[in-house]
Amino acid sequence: MSAVLAAVGGVVAVSAAEDPATVSVAVDAALQRETSAAKRGEVRRSRTPAVPSESDSPPAEASPIPRSPRPLAGLNQAQMNNAAVIVQVAQQRGLPRRAMLVAMMTGLQESSLRNLANPSVPASLDLPNEGSGDDFDSIGVFQQRPSQGWGTAAELMSVRFAADAFYKRLLKVSDWESKSLGAAAQAVQRSAVPDAYADHEKRAIKVLDALL
Repeated sequence: MSAVLAAVGGVVAVSAAEDPATVSVAVDAALQRETSAAKRGEVRRSRTPAVPSESDSPPAEASPIPRSPRPLAGLNQAQMNNAAVIVQVAQQRGLPRRAMLVAMMTGLQESSLRNLANPSVPASLDLPNEGSGDDFDSIGVFQQRPSQGWGTAAELMSVRFAADAFYKRLLKVSDWESKSLGAAAQAVQRSAVPDAYADHEKRAIKVLDALL
């Protein structure tokens, strides 16, 4: 499910071992609205069907994410905003940091945390996106495929829905907590390059450290 990316807005490629450096960037308006809504106590209902019993209990109170998540070197504001949404969805589900790491490593490998459209899914091109890929009908941050039952194009181009769909399938992996992080990601994604997720562990840790 690895994506071929067409970057929009430009991304500076850096080594995964590079220490993060923060830069001041204007905050994405959509993330500001989501954060403001959360502070007012508003709840956004997911379009996702009922989740497995282990996640039906009320979500634990989420620890706040900075209103302005500042990008690490090599990530732009849109990518960092997407990372923040991935963390927020995990918090709303009451999931541990380990689940966030698995999801972040997956997003970094599949799309470099970009919400990608795909010409093979024409509807995705008409939705807000941060570039496009051409791997089968894979779309979104996690490169999920409508033809494989992940959701509709409109749903999967929502980072919030896509993250929730990822966590749902992760929770169905009975031993995901005892697997290595990369193996847990592969159990969900079933990629042709199963070992690639582990390459992003250090960067995923840095992203989480910047958000939590």
